[in-house]
Amino acid sequence: MMKFKKSSYSATVEDCVEIALAEDTEPVLIRDSKRPGGPTLRFAAAPYRSFTRAVRERELGTP
Repeated sequence: MMKFKKSSYSATVEDCVEIALAEDTEPVLIRDSKRPGGPTLRFAAAPYRSFTRAVRERELGTP
């Protein structure tokens, strides 16, 4: 079982996102901390890491 960690960018207890990271070959899981038993977003590790790198480096542009 993967352990979820609350985002450091979550401002309050009500507005939290949690993420579970595993090994490079495992999926990345994201959920709403208010609903730990609710739906979970699941991403392959490599595309998720590419996405977060692009966000950090501001490569996504503005809508």
